[in-house]
Amino acid sequence: MFPFLKHRSRSVHGDDELSSPEQRVALTSTVETGQACTTLTVWRKSLLVSCQGFTVIDSNGDLIYRVDNYARTRPEELILMDKDGSSVLLMHRTKKITLVDSWGIYETKDTNGEAKVPKSPIWYMRKNLKMNLLSTKSNILAYVFSVPFDKKNSYVIKGSYRCKSCKIMHVPSNRTVVEIKRKEARTKGVRFGSDVFDLVVGSDFDTGLAMALVLLLDQMFSK
Repeated sequence: MFPFLKHRSRSVHGDDELSSPEQRVALTSTVETGQACTTLTVWRKSLLVSCQGFTVIDSNGDLIYRVDNYARTRPEELILMDKDGSSVLLMHRTKKITLVDSWGIYETKDTNGEAKVPKSPIWYMRKNLKMNLLSTKSNILAYVFSVPFDKKNSYVIKGSYRCKSCKIMHVPSNRTVVEIKRKEARTKGVRFGSDVFDLVVGSDFDTGLAMALVLLLDQMFSK
């Protein structure tokens, strides 16, 4: 569907036999080695002309997720949809006026074309308050934790979203489970802008949740 963004899927293994130096470079990732990874291409553009949003494709160039945001200003709600337009996850801003930007992530169920949202979120994401201070040297962007809170299901996001260089790390194990990085073109002379990037997701992390966190990072740090 999107041949210009198509690329081969990657599995990161310490014992993989690579046929060329170019492949060795392509497979380098900070996502923990020894596990298979899914690489999605994220395009910061809606398929609908009248909307802002995101388009997410897999290594075959097929549509996986989409986001169509009709609100041109500060949205209070975002919906991650699958390729058919069914709701996967809903993100809702917890407070309209607050010093710390925080969101609840809800699992949705489509019934007769309507998305039903539970009363309680399954995840929370909170911006690091220190990022609001110009003098801060912290590289922690945000914190993610499950509801109800369980330290085993807590994550921290580090790096720079504007530069598309981020890592989502599992706090108890200090292991990188998701990586956001600039997309590199295989054709010489071709360069992708910052609106096209790779989302590398470890096998033990949900790709839908990873994309939801990207959407919230975009709300927190793209302004």
